[in-house]
Amino acid sequence: MGKKDNQTKLHSCLKLSVFTQFYPPDYAATGQLVEELAIELAKLGIEVQVFTGQPGYAFEKASAPLKECADKLHIRRSRTAKLWNARIRGKAINGLLFCLRSGLHLLKSASRGDILLLTTAPPFLQILGYLANRCFGTPYVCLIYDLYPDVAVELKVVSPQNLLVKSWDWLNKKIWRKAQSVVVLSSTMKERVQAKCPEIAQKITVIHNWANPDWIVPIAKQDNWFAQKHDLVNKFTVLYSGNMGRCHEADTILAAAAQLQNEPIQFIFIGGGAKHKSCLQQVDRLNLHNCRFLPYQEKEVLPYSLTACDLSLVSINEGMEGLVAPSKLYGTLAAGRPVAAICEEHSYLRSLLAEAGCGDTFNHGDGTQLAQFIRHLANNAQLAAKMGNSGRQYLERNFTPEIIARQYSKLLRQAAVKPQKPILPKLFKSISQTVKKEKIKR
Repeated sequence: MGKKDNQTKLHSCLKLSVFTQFYPPDYAATGQLVEELAIELAKLGIEVQVFTGQPGYAFEKASAPLKECADKLHIRRSRTAKLWNARIRGKAINGLLFCLRSGLHLLKSASRGDILLLTTAPPFLQILGYLANRCFGTPYVCLIYDLYPDVAVELKVVSPQNLLVKSWDWLNKKIWRKAQSVVVLSSTMKERVQAKCPEIAQKITVIHNWANPDWIVPIAKQDNWFAQKHDLVNKFTVLYSGNMGRCHEADTILAAAAQLQNEPIQFIFIGGGAKHKSCLQQVDRLNLHNCRFLPYQEKEVLPYSLTACDLSLVSINEGMEGLVAPSKLYGTLAAGRPVAAICEEHSYLRSLLAEAGCGDTFNHGDGTQLAQFIRHLANNAQLAAKMGNSGRQYLERNFTPEIIARQYSKLLRQAAVKPQKPILPKLFKSISQTVKKEKIKR
């Protein structure tokens, strides 16, 4: 492909195929982010095809339409079974089934488009990009939401010396080397990936998650129906919203709650996850009357639930820095609420919150400092409002859907014009020549 052809393709309608297991009506954060990204990319003139699975976490909805189309956005859902979603083994099986369905979908040339974008949902999905590239020459971009197998090792699900872990690491390097770009969500995640595969340093691009400030807008608690419904108006309310999973820290939060239980301050936990039950048990054991738990909320409720508080919490478990990145941060910034983040000393959250001027960060186990910060904001409404406004302004300058989509669009268009050398046509040619020679001999 010549330079002129490359330029023509760069400015023409790009056909992008996105592969991700989760997509609305699932409430999984990755799925909601992919949906918003796909919509924004379609607005920028990219024809987007999304291949996804049936809902596995979506409230009362057992299934979704197999096909949906809207302008340049086309969604295709597999019929993948949903087995034991609450169990790690069941999730792995579901992920494998989705990968098989995705592979079959990729065999159709029309399904590949000009470039592939593959997420880590499920974690081993990106191998399909490598295979499509080797067989058909299709370029692909890896979007890493969670870094596996490192997450499983850190959670002690598997030993770092396990053959599966070593094989997975080897495969990741093969995949990243052939990828046109590797997108990560934070500077610390970039450091992790680069340390594992130094030769792809120039391919790694940091693109943050985002939130829509036109959809999530600051609402005073007294005017917020969600705050009124759940009696959150008259007390200083500290909110933890989202997944309470193995990658998130809760002990520091509950330690702060214990120190503040005799003050007009309450803690609201909205969501679920692997640590949800243990949090409930710990609250009962400590006899904390200032903690309440609510279930996951429908997406349309989020603009009200996220603004029904005075302070929002973000936490990353010790050892997980650079392996995951909390997407809940960006919704909090849009909501115009200050942020308290529990993270490690080298976390990107520390520099981000300091630059935004929207909150403070705390070490794991430092419930006393967290409690003091909460108490300080509870007694200084003007400071809390100033931090919240600063965070929202920072998001509007850096992390809106339009800003992030333009970053993805530029990266994808550049990646799509790079020449590829598929091996499958060569293989077919070689087989064909061998067959012809055999016929001549006969």
